[in-house]
Amino acid sequence: MPAARAKKENSSATPPSDDAHLKEPQSENSKSKRKRQSQSCDACRARKVRCARENPEDPKQSCKHCVTLGIPCTYDYQPKKRGPPNLYLRRLQEAAAAAATNQPDSPNEAENITSPVSSVASPPKSVVSPSLGAKSPPGYLEPTVNPLPPSSVPLPPSRYPIAADSYHPQYPQSQISSSYSSLRSNDSVNHSNGLLNSHTSPKPEESHPYRPPSDQYSAYPMYDWSYKQHQIPAILPPSTVPPLSYYYRPRRLEEIAPRDTISLIIALFFDFVYPLTPCIHKPSFMADLHARREERDPLFFALVMSSVASTLVQVPRSYLPMERPVVRKLAQTCYEASRHISVASYDPPTSMHVVIRYFDCIYHFCEGHDATQHAAFGEAAHIAVTLRMHEEASYEGLDPIECEVRRRTFWLLFGADKSMSILLGRPICLRDEDCTVHFPKELDDEYITPSAYLPQPHGKTALVSGLNYISRIFALLGEILVRIRVDKRSPPQGQFATARLEEVQSLHSRILAALSHAPEPLRLKQVHSQAHIPPEYGGAGFRQATFAEVKDFFDNPNASRANALNPFLVMQANLYVTQQLVRFVIEQYRDELLMSLQGSLDEQQVAEDREVVASDLLNILHSIPIQSIATNGPSLVHKVRFVASTLLDAVRKAETAPASAARAHAYLWDFLSILSEIERNYLLDDDRDGTSSGDGMTMVG
Repeated sequence: MPAARAKKENSSATPPSDDAHLKEPQSENSKSKRKRQSQSCDACRARKVRCARENPEDPKQSCKHCVTLGIPCTYDYQPKKRGPPNLYLRRLQEAAAAAATNQPDSPNEAENITSPVSSVASPPKSVVSPSLGAKSPPGYLEPTVNPLPPSSVPLPPSRYPIAADSYHPQYPQSQISSSYSSLRSNDSVNHSNGLLNSHTSPKPEESHPYRPPSDQYSAYPMYDWSYKQHQIPAILPPSTVPPLSYYYRPRRLEEIAPRDTISLIIALFFDFVYPLTPCIHKPSFMADLHARREERDPLFFALVMSSVASTLVQVPRSYLPMERPVVRKLAQTCYEASRHISVASYDPPTSMHVVIRYFDCIYHFCEGHDATQHAAFGEAAHIAVTLRMHEEASYEGLDPIECEVRRRTFWLLFGADKSMSILLGRPICLRDEDCTVHFPKELDDEYITPSAYLPQPHGKTALVSGLNYISRIFALLGEILVRIRVDKRSPPQGQFATARLEEVQSLHSRILAALSHAPEPLRLKQVHSQAHIPPEYGGAGFRQATFAEVKDFFDNPNASRANALNPFLVMQANLYVTQQLVRFVIEQYRDELLMSLQGSLDEQQVAEDREVVASDLLNILHSIPIQSIATNGPSLVHKVRFVASTLLDAVRKAETAPASAARAHAYLWDFLSILSEIERNYLLDDDRDGTSSGDGMTMVG
């Protein structure tokens, strides 16, 4: 120790000066007490040159360098105070000395003593802060989980091949199971959503890296933290944040909700949600669920949780034997459980990741989490592109179930992308010219096996046919949106504008004929002619009767569900409303091109075209049972609102609008108030649940 300190003092001494030869030997005691003086002026010290003074004893005399440079020669430099000794080096030296003498102070100390070289090469078993010694600070949570060898039980082959069958635990299962059990049994400290109360300090033997809460529906708190901030400790120790691999572990459904409840919700998914989003192969999914695959495959558990969360926000409340706050809390818990697992398993990506993120997108859309919804959609779309789901060549070598699940999921994303582009003015993410993937085969799930496609029975329309027809409509919407945005950046002139008008006219003809060859179950049953608006479409009597039917559908568990459970009636509402939306967008841009070419428009003709759109849309809404419309949820309401609000603005601006057009628009707006009542019933948040719009007053939003 003294030798090291003496060497450091010598190395940190001031540069030699002219008076070095004047130094005389002094005793060791006097040398330590002598105050070292600066022997060089400030300028020479800064330049690191030898200070040249004729008389070194005269501090007022300027050195030759300062005289030559014409600057003042000063001696204001004060040496800095020496810093603390290197405690780490001291510990190594003390350890080496103790090892040399073989006289450890205690048995525990003897286990940790290593040579200086080995201490640097490999970290000690127990890293102890030099300033704190061997004790941890108050509130510090030390991990008590000991690594154990992972389970080597192989997974049986699954009939649901979109999951990661080659699952390898990223975290030892036995380690997590024992830790989780000990956490549950030893959890005697008051917690709030997994956060330690700031007034309690856990005992060292009770400290754990993560303590899940005891509330059944609070295992994954991610929202509503604003009122809990006062409970968060000022400084959270690092061990309170578990690694992502901690969450990627098999789980049991009973940890979230009773298995019977989960089974009920899954049944509701296939009754109400599946016809519009058939991105799960039902036979293999149910077989895996009955075999409790989630207890072996974490990603399958995440798929079940996301499907449950998206179902809870899309089905009528009367189907669920739970209060609205409980339903919302369970949906949130299921989403967060899925999120925690899936974000820790992105590599390698699978089509199951895309399905999970698509369900999450639906959940956030219905809950009104706009930014999170778009983030979930972005993840789903980019994982799909990473898997090259947009390229037909990528499907070579895949089994039939995997192929069809990928095709269906991709076209669902394709349609959602176009809906957000037109309704929200977002850029197009999945462009038609980049996609070569075919439409899904029109087969029901029971005719798709891991090894072959079985023939669909003659005369039986496959449910996926609705997805194929809506995808064709969205492809037409994508074509017009691309042309609109290209022309907005560089408006066509002359013959280019004429050519563009011909393209738009062709798109208009194609959208009108898009459903002309639809199978019989998907064809709309016309109840009135397009040119006639019957008086019973409006009025207080119609509104009150329709509102009563909507209320009965959502609130009465014993109400008839025949129309809501007819998947083809539900798909009809989505198909024909979307067709009118795309038609309206095409006609709007056609009129803009005519204005740029001719300089004026026939206002009478424009008003008549708008009236036809309004009457056709109104006729569609009255031709489909209100229960089937309600089953489509808020997404259908947004499409009708987009068309109705634009039409109403056009009528208000037109001074010479025909009386029939004004009446059609008024009826359509009146019907939209009914749709808003449907939208309100999907809200699970009491704070956002406004009053009923049953009086036909102007809606909010």
